[in-house]
Amino acid sequence: AVSVSTGQTPSPGESGIEGVITISPANPGPTRIGAAASAPLARSTFAVEKNSEEVTSFVTDDHGRFRVSLPPGHYKISIKGRKSSIGHIGPFETDVAPSKMTSVQWECEAEFASSSNGYAFRCRRRLKSKDAQLLPA
Repeated sequence: AVSVSTGQTPSPGESGIEGVITISPANPGPTRIGAAASAPLARSTFAVEKNSEEVTSFVTDDHGRFRVSLPPGHYKISIKGRKSSIGHIGPFETDVAPSKMTSVQWECEAEFASSSNGYAFRCRRRLKSKDAQLLPA
């Protein structure tokens, strides 16, 4: 099942995870006055695992937001389908309580390096959530 954030109010008794995933800095080089410091991690697919088995996946929207309904439990969330170490994001883990949407904000810290075709990034993970924990790489 794939879920995309729609900004809807949760149904009574619904449980799951909702939030936003961003990457910072938004551009290589010094931060420019008036420029956004971070950018949404848009249209990225993430796998949700419980007990080392994928139970669902979701895709972030154009603003890096997502919402996925899940039963209560402990989950690990990681980007799906990446084979390269460039752009490694997550994994993150969080707990879902009964009848509660767990709100998270995950920010990945990019590290830019020159390449022949522009810029590539290597992502270190930085977590901004009191409801979730960062897993070691």
